[in-house]
Amino acid sequence: MSLSSDIGETPKRKRRVRYKGAHPRRFDEKYKELNPGKYADDIEKIVRSGKTPAGMHRSICVKEILEVLDPKPGQTGLDATLGFGGHTEELIRRVMPGGRIFGIDVDPIELARTEARLRALGFTGKELILRQINFAGIPKMLADAGGGFDFILADLGVSSMQLDNPARGFTFKWEGPLDLRFNPRRGQPASALIRTISEKALKKILFVNSDEPYAETIARAIHKNSHKISTTKALADTVKEALASTVSAGSREKITTSVRRTFQALRIEVNDEFSALEQFLRNLPICLKPDGRVAILSFHSGEDNRVVQSFQKGLASGIYSDICREPIRPTPKECFDNPRSKSAILRWAICKK
Repeated sequence: MSLSSDIGETPKRKRRVRYKGAHPRRFDEKYKELNPGKYADDIEKIVRSGKTPAGMHRSICVKEILEVLDPKPGQTGLDATLGFGGHTEELIRRVMPGGRIFGIDVDPIELARTEARLRALGFTGKELILRQINFAGIPKMLADAGGGFDFILADLGVSSMQLDNPARGFTFKWEGPLDLRFNPRRGQPASALIRTISEKALKKILFVNSDEPYAETIARAIHKNSHKISTTKALADTVKEALASTVSAGSREKITTSVRRTFQALRIEVNDEFSALEQFLRNLPICLKPDGRVAILSFHSGEDNRVVQSFQKGLASGIYSDICREPIRPTPKECFDNPRSKSAILRWAICKK
């Protein structure tokens, strides 16, 4: 009898799953990027290369937003789109001592992660108040905020954490469920939406929500194959196949842009983003203190047009004392360092004293 049979086999130590190759592609394999506290040097290298580490978000126009909002010690502010909390982190440092920042988000998954990150930095419930609500709930916070906010920020973009994680269904680059909901616990996913609406309604969604020039062709293809489309890849492939004979040869970039617009249009519809933004803009005057400031980052014409019209109307009616005349855009350096910032447009307004 062998010695090993007498004492038993020595159990093999379970090794951590390693990258498949030097540059992992799958989101769940990027253990370094998904653990920034432990691999800070690796994260810094990724950031310096002009990329956004998986599961993280690089805040856009931070310097410009701080200049516009001009936060001061003792003030009370609101980050109406908390996301990763990058803007909030900078704002809260400037309202201390004595100030407070309220942060809200509809995404329960990312809100929990962001709260853990910000609490680990030492921000307590005294100076940082976080809640899972949408824009409609902001007026209900006024009493706790002392009657109003000195400044409000809204970054209307999709966070990198949502885009990077295939399980959230926001990206066409990886296979995942066709979801697109900011709050996956409410409403219906995009896959259900396209199975229940008409081709005509789908065409309108594509045209109104993302100015898609091939809206009719794409709507016809999606409607015809709606019962087969349950994943991000299936939707992307359907759009690509529909445009293969329509878009001139060699225009792969145009087709990719149409795929991106299709995802954008469905995301806006699933989350009712335009209605939420319009309600937010209507409520702003009652949520801001006299001389209070608001800064809004938008990322496409549908959002920006609504912001411009609301600010101009407010200025004409005397609600606002001043508004942004020209859009503020990220610097060339920021666009190079963070390509996801390229489409950002920053506008601001100041309430009447």
